[in-house]
Amino acid sequence: MPGITWEQLRELAAFRAENGCAVSLYANLDPSEAPTAAAVEARVSSQLAEAERLAGERKASTSHAQREGLKADLDRIRRWFDDDFDRQGVRGVAVFAASLDNFWSTLALPSAVPDEVKIAIELYVVPLTLHVGRDAALVAAIGRERGQVFRLRGAGLVEIADDSQEVPGRHDQGGQSQGRYERHIENLVGQHLREVADTLDTRVRKLRGVAVALVGAEDIRSDFEELLSKDVKDCLAGWASAEAHAEGPQLLEAVRPLLDEWWRKREEALLERWREEAGKNGRAAAGWAQTLEAASDGRVELLLVQNGVDQTAYECPKCGRAQTTNGSCPLDGTTMVSRENGVDVAVHKTLAHGGTVHVLRDRQDLEPVGGVAALLRF
Repeated sequence: MPGITWEQLRELAAFRAENGCAVSLYANLDPSEAPTAAAVEARVSSQLAEAERLAGERKASTSHAQREGLKADLDRIRRWFDDDFDRQGVRGVAVFAASLDNFWSTLALPSAVPDEVKIAIELYVVPLTLHVGRDAALVAAIGRERGQVFRLRGAGLVEIADDSQEVPGRHDQGGQSQGRYERHIENLVGQHLREVADTLDTRVRKLRGVAVALVGAEDIRSDFEELLSKDVKDCLAGWASAEAHAEGPQLLEAVRPLLDEWWRKREEALLERWREEAGKNGRAAAGWAQTLEAASDGRVELLLVQNGVDQTAYECPKCGRAQTTNGSCPLDGTTMVSRENGVDVAVHKTLAHGGTVHVLRDRQDLEPVGGVAALLRF
């Protein structure tokens, strides 16, 4: 099952309802939480009931057409779960609907998400930040003949390229002919390995922050690494061993420790870079006030968020500037509007200006600054 990509997340974050309201519904379908079809139905029904309650709260501030649009959206979500939803392999689901603005999107996720539902002008995308990027990994099975490249998608590997080639076997003719033949074979192997290295380079350039794990025998590793571009080497998580004809599940089992360690080191490096910049009052923001200001200015290169943190923010409905205090916009004097999910505000503004988001799933390093910080472009 495919995981969510940065491109998908940016498209969702860029949406803004012009005519009505947008519904964002998340349901946790982890088997431990919803083991049966009846349990799934009950969980979805509960989320839809909450959405109806939220729609009722907006009744006084919405037009008749907008109220009918919301009703149509909730009906469509219910029908989708009843008629079109396939639970196979799904542990979480996100549904976005805004019929008056002709918008509909569903995402089946390979990992659990918390049960949440929001009705707003923008889509609620914070739960997706836990998933995007974490499956940005390439796994290559390398051999004298084998050259398969897989991408990690949720809980499994999906083949995206196969440069495998059949190489003739050695013979025992002897003499100069034997030597020329063996050199020919080695040339074929070398060309094959170069093609695999080129494929990896192409794929790495298309993905940002991707880890690369290689699976292959000891006797081929040094030769293959010499062929790798600097971009690929910079992303290399390491080598693992597996049976010669191991398939996706076996390959993933072999490289999982490498990928986990790569992510741990990457997270530590990001935090260390932030500490260094913050310590010298450099290109870093610490805490809600500084981070929201930087995000509003389009200066955030990487938003760092501790999992589960949030607080109320205030946003200017005219220019979009966000801050932690209520009152008038410092730029145009417009009265600020309260936004209960300040982290969602920061995420939207970061993505809108080309930045990315990294969620600290388990670490508490940002606790002293309220759980949110950023590395800045300037």
